[in-house]
Amino acid sequence: MEQYRKRIADQILQRKLEGKGAVLIEGPKWCGKTTTAEQAAKSFLYMNDPKNLRQNLSMAEIDPQRLLQGETPRLIDEWQLAPKLWDAIRFEADHRGGPGQFILTGSAVPPETDEIRHSGTGRFSWLTMRTMSLYESGESTGQVSLEELFSAPEKVEGASSAGLEKLAFFICRGGWPQAVGMREEIALDQAVDYYDGVVRSDINRADNVRKNPERVKRLMRSFARMQGAQTPNSVISEDVRANDERSLGEETVGAYIDALKKIFVVEDMPAWNPNLRSRTAIRTSDTRYYTDPSIAAAALGLGPDDLMDDLNTFGLLFETLAVRDLRVYAEPLNGKVYHYRDKDGLECDAVVHLRNGSYGLIEIKLGGDRLIEEGVGTLKALEGKIDTTRMKPPAFLMVLTGTGDYAYRRRDGVYVVPVTTLKN
Repeated sequence: MEQYRKRIADQILQRKLEGKGAVLIEGPKWCGKTTTAEQAAKSFLYMNDPKNLRQNLSMAEIDPQRLLQGETPRLIDEWQLAPKLWDAIRFEADHRGGPGQFILTGSAVPPETDEIRHSGTGRFSWLTMRTMSLYESGESTGQVSLEELFSAPEKVEGASSAGLEKLAFFICRGGWPQAVGMREEIALDQAVDYYDGVVRSDINRADNVRKNPERVKRLMRSFARMQGAQTPNSVISEDVRANDERSLGEETVGAYIDALKKIFVVEDMPAWNPNLRSRTAIRTSDTRYYTDPSIAAAALGLGPDDLMDDLNTFGLLFETLAVRDLRVYAEPLNGKVYHYRDKDGLECDAVVHLRNGSYGLIEIKLGGDRLIEEGVGTLKALEGKIDTTRMKPPAFLMVLTGTGDYAYRRRDGVYVVPVTTLKN
């Protein structure tokens, strides 16, 4: 049996199990939810086991409590196949008393929620699990800790040996646990297989509406080109029309994107709203991102060599990888990742904001002195706009790079950190 690779979600799951009767782990298919849950569970119910699927579904209708019997924490895998289980689990956790009764996993939001009568508030805790960060897959040294940056250390130290070629591979392979450690050619196939599964069937599970695979492909290709921007559905619709005779209307684009969100293929980034010294209007539209950069690469039909020949697209998909890793690293810190953009055109790629009000400003750059200087200029400009009489000053400023041999702190206090040296 293959050895389990520890995940950052492990510690979060244990913490949440100590506080609530049930924990729901959500995230994209193949990201490792079930395997992670199995490390903490003491008994197991696999709803989609072909041998027992029909029996499980029938029992969920007739006597759902019977499916919940077993040593705790009890894992209910792919619970959304029988939405009635939700209220049964809520009732059981409530009446048993005590935390850590159930772990639920699901790779899709239930298309029909009519059978769910209770929100789960007070009984359930939610954990969003993503594909592997570079630190989890063993491809970041982890010498620079995001958590420690919030204490503004005088210096950081880290060395990276990953060049552009390796970074291009990390992007196209993605953070799929199954792909990590495979021979490179086979590893690259995994993301393409995932994309094919989304196009052919998985997207239909979100709302039980059959969609034309070719239209899904065109939508996903356009979405891949729009990543890292606050692009409205109308613009995506126009982009599809410009690249294909058969267009997708704005409403259809919205429905397709909502379906992709429900199966955790895309995860937009909300806007950050700080207190500013001026009356500058802040743009509040979400920024578009796939949950893993390899999905975008597969949608565009690109491999590592293609990225090496097109550095603009390389930089775009690197930003998706960096955002994924920042989201993974921020989660155990009780942090969320936002973006900033105002009407004057000032834009900051990522803001990691913790529950206690501390925050760090981050620019994401593929690498090179010119791009790093651009990033530093953006960070300093935004820092200067923040009204520190009404909120904390930023805990740190960081340029997160794809290339670069070392992590270091500049004389102006800005950290320059290769992504292959970062951890939570």
